[in-house]
Amino acid sequence: MEMTRPADSDTPYKKLTTDYVCTSEHLGKKILHVDGKALTLLAQTAMVDIAQPVAAGPSSIPRRSKNDKFVALELLKNANIAANMVLPGCQDTGTAIVIGKKGQYVMTHCADDASALSHGVYNTYTGTNLRYSQAVLNPRSRVQILVHGQGGGSANKTFLYQQTKSVLNPEKLLKFVDEKIKTLGTAACPPYHLAIVIGGTSAEACLKTVKLASARYLDNLHDSGNEHGRAFRDHQFEEQVLALTRQCGIGAQFGGKYFCHDVRVVRLPGTAPPAPLALGKIDETGVYLEQLETDPSKYLPEIRDSDLGDEVVKISTSQWIRCCRCCPMVARDIAHAKLKQRLDSGQGLPQYIKDHPVYYAGPAKTPEGYASGSFGPTTAGRMDSYVDQFQAAGGSMVMLAKGNRSRARPAKNTAASTWAASAGPAAILAQNSIKKVEVLEYQELGMEAVWRVEVENFPAFIVVDNKGNDFFK
Repeated sequence: MEMTRPADSDTPYKKLTTDYVCTSEHLGKKILHVDGKALTLLAQTAMVDIAQPVAAGPSSIPRRSKNDKFVALELLKNANIAANMVLPGCQDTGTAIVIGKKGQYVMTHCADDASALSHGVYNTYTGTNLRYSQAVLNPRSRVQILVHGQGGGSANKTFLYQQTKSVLNPEKLLKFVDEKIKTLGTAACPPYHLAIVIGGTSAEACLKTVKLASARYLDNLHDSGNEHGRAFRDHQFEEQVLALTRQCGIGAQFGGKYFCHDVRVVRLPGTAPPAPLALGKIDETGVYLEQLETDPSKYLPEIRDSDLGDEVVKISTSQWIRCCRCCPMVARDIAHAKLKQRLDSGQGLPQYIKDHPVYYAGPAKTPEGYASGSFGPTTAGRMDSYVDQFQAAGGSMVMLAKGNRSRARPAKNTAASTWAASAGPAAILAQNSIKKVEVLEYQELGMEAVWRVEVENFPAFIVVDNKGNDFFK
């Protein structure tokens, strides 16, 4: 028995083609024949849709803070730009994770299913403006395929907690979850789709279910278990956890109540409680892919900058910032490692990281006619280990990134250490804020190179100031 088999879904689908499928009879059974080109087409289209359109039907957000409202508006505008199918909604276009279910009366006609699906993913990454990544495949008369484009931020926010049975006490369990959700921070771009799985016959089974639940693949699970150990959704606990997230104060990145958009809690048999989606199918009538929203502009509210009050300050980083007349330089993981090697060898830091703010980011491919590809911030916390050493050497005095920092202590003798978090999603930054991009150093690293960018009206919030005051604490 399959424990996590959901009931029939009302997911809307669009038909991609009626080609590549046919049926035959064998020993009284109808056999569905699927050409490998169908798998390639499905995977290719799914990866494009994940990076561009959004799921329909966003919830209204009553009693939201001004900053919640600002972030929500920026996300909607970003989705509207991405829907033009030129700039992906996020520069981190993720790793393709393909999970397929093939019925016993389905025959696929290709060298192997994994190669056909991988070729579709390859076509998307090489033929569009997505950043390159990698593909993984986890091997009745229908094929169901879930394609989940997972970026580094969300992958880094997946945790497994091996606990004893005592934590299953309702009060203790709620307290445990309350403590853990506060550690998520904002690096994976809230409002979050939070998934919690309690139980599991193994750590792997638990984490696989977390991924499926976060993609809403298990939304139609039953509301209760049974004597066979059937998985079920705990709707009561979902409401309790969602209420906790409303009270944590982080909100949609910069204060408010919408830290999480929704919560999914799935219970599995077992003893250890752990902690952009495209859904496709192939049957005898054709190849289908989940119908996502292609016109997000309909959700844009009438909001003006004046709605945000006097706290909004428009800045252009080609003008004075603190003591620097500059444009930001851009560096992320590998560039930071190379700069640290310079320091460790006694060469010192290059002047550009001393004179300019550093933006933690790496661009997607640049479409024709654009100054930049999607160019949103990457996770701040990954660069924390470099900050003290760099600041002691006169660098990294102003940093722009997303998410919280692991600590708020500036290095000694640094009079102007300000950490700022960019609120603008990747596509809207590329279209409206980034005016010029050029390589400063390490061109061979591709998107991991050191870049110089010219920006204007770049949305940012100061989250850790030069006194060590930390919004997230």
